[in-house]
Amino acid sequence: METHFQVGIYTNTHGIRGEIKVFPTTDDPKRFKKLKKVILRAPKEERVLEIESVRFAKQMVLLKFKGIDNINDIEPLKGAGLFVPREEAIPLKKNEYFIADLIGIMVYTDEGEELGRLSEVIQTGANDVYAVQTAQGELLLPAIADCVQEVDIEAGTMTVHIMEGLRDL
Repeated sequence: METHFQVGIYTNTHGIRGEIKVFPTTDDPKRFKKLKKVILRAPKEERVLEIESVRFAKQMVLLKFKGIDNINDIEPLKGAGLFVPREEAIPLKKNEYFIADLIGIMVYTDEGEELGRLSEVIQTGANDVYAVQTAQGELLLPAIADCVQEVDIEAGTMTVHIMEGLRDL
C-alpha cells in the first residue's frame, strides 16, 4: 500500500523570488490551502518543504516555500512530484479508493475466473474505467456498482461481474 500520494507536479517557476507553478494531480486543488508542508521528490533529491503561501492561477497552483526566496534555489527541481503522507490524504467516502491503491491489484470475476491485474484507472466524465491486463489483452471495465462487486485493498483483490458485451469490445 502506498504511504505517500502525489498531489501535484512542479511544472515551472513563477517570478524570481522562488515561487513555483504546480499542476494539481488531486481531485481538489483547494486542498493546497490546508497543507502545511509537502514532500518534493526529484530524481536525485527529496525535500520536505514548508508552504508559505498558496495562490491559484487558471488550472495551476502557485506555491511559495519558506526559506526558498530565489529562483536559483528551486529551479533545478523542476519536474518534481509533490507528495503528502497517507495520513494527510483527503478522507474517502464509502466505496471510494485511492487510485494508487487500486493499481496492481488482482481482478477476478464473480465466477472465480482470474482476469489479470488492474493496470490503469481512466477518469472519464461519467465514471472511472478500470483497465485490466488479461492474457488476451486489455479489458476495460466501468467502475460502477453493476460491474464492480467487491474491492479488498488489504488482500489486493477486486471481484467484478462481466456484463454482457464487455469482453467483445
